[in-house]
Amino acid sequence: MAKIVITGGEVLDGDVNISGAKNAVLPILCATLLCDAPIAIGNVPHLHDVTTTIRLLGALGAQLTVDEKLTVGVDPTTVDQTVAPYDLVKTMRASILVLGPLLAKFGHAEVSLPGGCAIGSRPVDQHIRGLIALGADVVVENGFVKARVADRLRGGRYVFDMVTVTGTENVLSAAVLARGTTVLENCAQEPEVEDLARCLVAMGAKIDGIGTPHMVIEGVDRLHGGRYDVLPDRIETGTFLIAGAMTGGRVLARNTRADTLDAVLVKLEQAGAEITIGPDTIELNMRGRRPKAVNLTTAPYPAFPTDMQAQFAAMNCIAEGVGVIKETIFENRFMHMQELSRLGADIRIDGHTAIIRGVSRLSGAQIMATDLRASASLVLAGLVAEGETTVDRIYHIDRGYENIEEKLGGLGAKIRRLPS
Repeated sequence: MAKIVITGGEVLDGDVNISGAKNAVLPILCATLLCDAPIAIGNVPHLHDVTTTIRLLGALGAQLTVDEKLTVGVDPTTVDQTVAPYDLVKTMRASILVLGPLLAKFGHAEVSLPGGCAIGSRPVDQHIRGLIALGADVVVENGFVKARVADRLRGGRYVFDMVTVTGTENVLSAAVLARGTTVLENCAQEPEVEDLARCLVAMGAKIDGIGTPHMVIEGVDRLHGGRYDVLPDRIETGTFLIAGAMTGGRVLARNTRADTLDAVLVKLEQAGAEITIGPDTIELNMRGRRPKAVNLTTAPYPAFPTDMQAQFAAMNCIAEGVGVIKETIFENRFMHMQELSRLGADIRIDGHTAIIRGVSRLSGAQIMATDLRASASLVLAGLVAEGETTVDRIYHIDRGYENIEEKLGGLGAKIRRLPS
C-alpha cells in the first residue's frame, strides 16, 4: 500500500495552482446523464473519485473522452443501463447522485446503497423522500435504492428535514425534467450545489433562487449539451493556506475563489495570518510567526465547513494557546485526533468537542489515514513534526487531492510518495 513520507521543518514559500472542486465535479458529471447531446466538462481534477464516476457513467453506457487538459467529454445519448452496480458504488458515496438523473431521464433507476469515508451515518432518506414528492415510487431492497415513475416526474414541493448537500443535488437534478413547477425548501447553499445549478442552467434548465435555501424549478422537456467549467476547490485552497500558516511561511493560491472561503479566511486571520485577496488569488503570509489557536464550530455553509475541521485541528496542535473544535455535522469525524496524538499533540476529546492545547514541537512517527480530510491533516502535521513522518493508507487522500505531494514539494516541503 502506497505511503507518503515527510521530513518536517521546512518553511513553505511559493505559489500553488488550485484544481477543480471534487465536490462540484462529481454531481455535475452525474447530471450529464440528463442531456440529449454531448457535453464537455472542464477544470476537472485528476482524482480517484473522478475516475470512479467516469467508470460508472461508462458502465451505464455513456461514451466518454478525456483530453490532455482533463476536459471530460460525455455523450449520454448512448446510455442503455439504469442500474448502478455495487462494485462501483461501494467505494464512493457520491455515486448515489446518478439516481435523480436516471429516474428523470428514463423513468426508472436502481442504485446500490453507497459507501465512502467512515466518518459517520449519512443516510439517503432525504433523497428518497424528495423523489417521492416528485411522484416517484421508491423502495430499498436487496441493498439497492429502486425508483420508478409511470410516465414522467411531476413538479411538487419538498422541504428537506435537514440541510443535505447530496440530497439537494439529487432532487434538484431530477426536478429539472419534471413536468410543472418544483419548490425546494431548506436547500443546501454550498458553492458546489450552486455550481451544479449553474451547470444545469447552462444546459437549459430553469432554476430560480440559486445559492439560497429556496429554489424554484420550472421543468423543461430536454437539456442540451455544451461546455461547463467546474469552480475551484475551496477545500484544497484552505488546506494549502493552512500548510503555509503552520510552517510560518507564505503561500499564494492561484485559480481560486475567495468568496467561497469567508469562514475559513476569518479563522486564518484570527490565527495571525496576513491575507491578501486578488481577482482569482489568495495569499497567506505568516512572516515567520507561530499561529495562534482558534475556536471553531462546524455547520452548513456559509458557516465553517466540516471538510476543513481536521486541517485546523492540525494547526491548533502546534499553535500558541488552546483551541476548541466542535463537530456538529458527522459523529465520527475525530478519528484523526488519535493519530495526531501519536505525533505528540495534546488533545482531549469530550463527545463532539476536541480541546487542543498547542505544543512547541511534534515528533515524526508512523501514522495512518482514516478518511479523506483526516489524511490531509496528518500530512499537514508531518510538515512541522521533527524528523520523519510516514502516512499510511493514502488512497484516502487521492480521493480528494490532486498530486498533493508534488504541490507541497513545489512550495518547499520535503515530501515523497513510496509506492506499494
